[in-house]
Amino acid sequence: MEILNFIKIYEKSFARNWDLPALTDYTKNVTLTYGQFARSIALIHTFYESIGVKPGDKIAVCGKDSTDWVRSYMGIVTYGAVVVPILPDFNPIDITHILNHSGATILIIQESIWEHIEPESLVKVKAVFSLNSHEVLYEPQGQEIRRIARLTGRRFEKRYPEGYGPADVRYADRGNEEIAEINYTSGTTGFSKGVMLTGRNLAGNVCFGINSRLHFRKSRALSFLPLAHAYACAFDMLTPLAVGSHITILDKTPSPRILLKALSEVKPNLIICVPLILEKIYKQQILPMISKGAVKWSISMPVIDKLVYAKIRKKLIAAFGGEFEEVIVGGAALNHEVEEFLHKIKFPFTVGYGMTECGPLISYTGWRDFKVGSAGRTLPIMESIVLSEDPERIPGEVCVRGVNVMKGYYRNPEATRAVLDKDGWLKTGDMGTRTPDGTLFLRGRNKTMLLSANGQNIYPEEIEAKLNNMPFVAESLVVERDGKLVALVYPDYPALDKLGMVSTDLDAKTEEIRKELNKLVAPYERLSKIQLIPNEFEKTPKRSIKRFLYS
Repeated sequence: MEILNFIKIYEKSFARNWDLPALTDYTKNVTLTYGQFARSIALIHTFYESIGVKPGDKIAVCGKDSTDWVRSYMGIVTYGAVVVPILPDFNPIDITHILNHSGATILIIQESIWEHIEPESLVKVKAVFSLNSHEVLYEPQGQEIRRIARLTGRRFEKRYPEGYGPADVRYADRGNEEIAEINYTSGTTGFSKGVMLTGRNLAGNVCFGINSRLHFRKSRALSFLPLAHAYACAFDMLTPLAVGSHITILDKTPSPRILLKALSEVKPNLIICVPLILEKIYKQQILPMISKGAVKWSISMPVIDKLVYAKIRKKLIAAFGGEFEEVIVGGAALNHEVEEFLHKIKFPFTVGYGMTECGPLISYTGWRDFKVGSAGRTLPIMESIVLSEDPERIPGEVCVRGVNVMKGYYRNPEATRAVLDKDGWLKTGDMGTRTPDGTLFLRGRNKTMLLSANGQNIYPEEIEAKLNNMPFVAESLVVERDGKLVALVYPDYPALDKLGMVSTDLDAKTEEIRKELNKLVAPYERLSKIQLIPNEFEKTPKRSIKRFLYS
């Protein structure tokens, strides 16, 4: 597969798709064509030139997803600068640290977030702009940038006296080996590492998406995952913009109700999803339906069960818009019970695997060839190995090498050496097995694996997946206490309230759940106790539980 120049992909796409719709904010229902989008990027470039931004300079973007966020990101990378996307969920101290560590000279930020940042703590930032109004929020060296900003429109018109058209789309001549993005990710220790992604890393993901026809010209996409994450960035933004898709950005929290409404209206041709969303829909809508008397009886009868499953499949496909090729699940492991049910009803879904350090994709298989329980097949532009004496049967750490693997961690050679060897192999930290064709089966994280008294490897994530499907369990975490397994459980309070249950009822129900779970797991995985916790688990901006706080 040919890896195209990352920046030139968009130079060609924006000119070719000039009159097609490019971006829509869902709540505002305002659409930009590719031509209008390209013109707004050209205005950004004119301004950057005027204030002396150079290729390779770092520019940070922090705020909720919107067309303004996409415009800012694309304006930076097509200019040849390095984008530093910052999740709006990071606290002000973390945002300040990332800005100083990355050496960002310009910050584009949502005003409500900026209110909590101390300007005097910013070391290299010479200008702060509002993500939405584009006004100058902060300028430590006087009023020069404000003056230049006011004159940008005049400069732009002077440069393009006949108007800005497709032939005027000309972007930076910057090689794929150069850094295009520094993406900061929180590790389990709470410290951020800046993943350096080159044009080649990003183009590897985009070109794979193009060749696989994940998106295509005039297709529709609904973006509801954070675009500052590598997963959504690559396949809800960069790939669609590369081929001329129409992206609708769900600029509100994607609760199941809001999301299903948007899906029915937008009718996307591909759905990029995380397990949590599918699991919520399964637990809140499907599970109650298939647990009822008549339906429960029907699916236990041969022949009749196929008719019931076909009806559920049709209803679920319609709920997701009815016009999608497949749902790609990534970002975390999909609950096994949910996965098996979706496979049983022949729902068109697949599970991919990746990490920020690969921008993000490592493995993927289309839904028709997908093997249940796997994380897809290693991409043709990537290699994978499992560090095990028997990689097909005995789990070991998954290591990968290839086009998508990062350059390293920014200003952190020690952390880079810990995961990336001289031959280009990246240690993923994930444990799993691998078939000869490159299909990966993941078990859990290397650092979370526990060892039983008789030497068995225990993967807490697998126990938690079963526990989370139990009634009245919202989320759980399995830890080791005095040589025994204990599950910390945050109850599903809305479900309890609905049934009018009180705390004394819950104690008895918890013991029932523990006994039921212990029938489903291996003897060495059995829980000695379930401990209820009053509040939700502390989570990272990616919504992963901060395990280190509870171990």
